[in-house]
Amino acid sequence: MSEDMESLLRGHRRYFAEGRTRDVRFRAEALRRLRKALRDHTDALCEALRLDLHKSASESYLTEIGIVLQEIARHLRRLKRWTAGRRVPSPLTILPSGSRIVPEPLGVVLIVAPWNYPVQLLLNPLVGALSAGNCAVLKSSPLVPHTEALLKRLIGEVFPPGYVSFLEGGPEVVEEVLKQRFDSIFFTGGSAFGQTVMRAAAEHLTPLTLELGGKSPCIVGRDADIPLAARRIVWGKLLNAGQTCVAPDYLFVHADRKRQLCVEMERLSDDYPRIVSVQAAERLQRMMHGSGKILFGGTCDPQQRYVAPTLIDEPDDDSPVMRQEIFGPLLPVKGFHDIETVIRYVNERDKPLALYYFGGRREADRVLRSTSSGGACVNDTVVQLANGRLPFGGVGRSGIGKYHGRFSFELFSNLRAVVRSPRWIDIPLRYAPYRSIRLFKKFLK
Repeated sequence: MSEDMESLLRGHRRYFAEGRTRDVRFRAEALRRLRKALRDHTDALCEALRLDLHKSASESYLTEIGIVLQEIARHLRRLKRWTAGRRVPSPLTILPSGSRIVPEPLGVVLIVAPWNYPVQLLLNPLVGALSAGNCAVLKSSPLVPHTEALLKRLIGEVFPPGYVSFLEGGPEVVEEVLKQRFDSIFFTGGSAFGQTVMRAAAEHLTPLTLELGGKSPCIVGRDADIPLAARRIVWGKLLNAGQTCVAPDYLFVHADRKRQLCVEMERLSDDYPRIVSVQAAERLQRMMHGSGKILFGGTCDPQQRYVAPTLIDEPDDDSPVMRQEIFGPLLPVKGFHDIETVIRYVNERDKPLALYYFGGRREADRVLRSTSSGGACVNDTVVQLANGRLPFGGVGRSGIGKYHGRFSFELFSNLRAVVRSPRWIDIPLRYAPYRSIRLFKKFLK
């Protein structure tokens, strides 16, 4: 298998060396072809996602296909401007030289995507990689076999194999491909395997982006709009059956509003997708029954990959739902009286990928100033992903690197510093014996 991987990489490097991907028109045409293929295969992709994850066609379009189409549109609108680079001022000490930042493609990149949003989390990074002028190797997840097979066919129809290739298979394929030297690695998944990817990248000093997860807190203050908070928390939590890296993972609510919030949340619909596998459903079942009193929900049928939306009351801090990322429709809820207690709790743990606060501006600002997270929402959940002008990514153990929109273009580019000096003048002050050093010191102050 190693020889096959090496041959694959040689093909990509030959293709990149031909220089076609540096042409802005070539990049734009590649993005247009991908857009057309997505539009042509929308119904088939929705059906594949239904078979693999029991997603509705509406949810599949809104959270997967539509997001990628928006990303492509954004890159096509701004590609010429981004590739042109930008002029930056030059200090007096190097005048009359001119300075620019010129983006150039990195080369051949590896993109490894998870199963929970198999279309979006594979193709969104690909848009950035192609926009920046790279070749790409894609690795999807075998846990969503219908979607993986369709994506492989789609990629094969749209791109020549030396430009973009698609790998199938399990962990052994990822292990082999990580032995190769890439110019960048983009990985979305759990932190445990993220460490494996980081070690592999270190062998070749390969730059990498890690989009991980963690336990994203949700805080409901005393002056929150409780019916609104309940709707938006449940929506964000149950999207994709809770199998979302930025889903609220635990809930703190002011003690005076706790009962009202729980009642409101229980009224909301449980019509949502299934858990990805029997094993994942069994894990959630064990987690549910080892963590505390169940306020509502609690139904679980692992063979049908069904876990009901479940609210768990006042679990211990060392219980499974408070120590592990849940990645399912379980939500532990704890009451508080003093916001400083919640801030301290959040800060004593790893920095999360997202943080959510419901309540007034003053306390919201206090929470945001006093904590750190990859992204945040006030009086909402998950929608930070919907604005492609915002960077998306983690901090600390929740991830390394940011992408979406221009941030994706720059992530997959080398921002080359270029200075052009004229030949018609050569100022002698820079040369030894540096008789004008005092003048230089004045310029440098």
